Amino acid sequence: MAHSHVIFGAGLETARPTVRTIGLNDLKDALMRGLDDFGAMPSHAVFLCLIYPIVGFVLYRLAVGYNVLPLLFPLVAGFALVGPIAALGVYEMSRRREHGLDVSWRDAIDVLRSPSIAAIMVLALMLVAIFIVWLAVAQAIYVANFGYQPAAAMPDFVRQVVTTPAGWSLIIVGNGVGFLFAATVLTVSVVSFPLLLDRDVDFVTAMVTSVRAVVTSPLPMIGWAAIIVVLLIVSAIPYFLGLIVTVPVLGHATWHLYRRIVAPA
Repeated sequence: MAHSHVIFGAGLETARPTVRTIGLNDLKDALMRGLDDFGAMPSHAVFLCLIYPIVGFVLYRLAVGYNVLPLLFPLVAGFALVGPIAALGVYEMSRRREHGLDVSWRDAIDVLRSPSIAAIMVLALMLVAIFIVWLAVAQAIYVANFGYQPAAAMPDFVRQVVTTPAGWSLIIVGNGVGFLFAATVLTVSVVSFPLLLDRDVDFVTAMVTSVRAVVTSPLPMIGWAAIIVVLLIVSAIPYFLGLIVTVPVLGHATWHLYRRIVAPA
């Protein structure tokens, strides 16, 4: 990149990135390419993402031990909100492999020395803030339905959620609000992080391009969001261990989806 990256301002690439319309076949192709990247670089991807199952397990123990069981599902679902941050190094690895360059775990860490690191950090902090707000809102929804009484043990808690009107309200309202949070994050980040790694653009251009991508292909983007949520939830069931595979595969696949959406400069 020829210019030092800034969050706002001129002096960067002035041409607006061209956004292409995609279809469901593009989602399938991106997933297949993501699996291929993971197969070619499994040890690197596992190294990058091993921390997430460990953190998830710790969060689970904290939830049970400190009587915040109602936040366990929001914590699992919240991985979708901060997933783009986790996948930054994976994007870089796919980018390097795409160009025929050697790839090691050090290349993933080199993202921290990217010319766009200022804009990347701002976007990452925004997603973390959204994640924290989501947890606060999820807690408020639980209190509105069940009050401040601590949740019972797991079997009793599940029974209350599934078999009582308050539990049904919690499921409907919680998932509805969670959908809005997830849709917001997808809209502003599905293209922005890969674009910041790939080109010398500013923070605003990256976010606007991501929004344009969603508006241009709404149904495929909804399908992509559904794939992410389902895979993350399924992966989290066995003590979060499935995230060792799911997070890197989705990261690699997102990079290839970006290539489908944004035309080369």
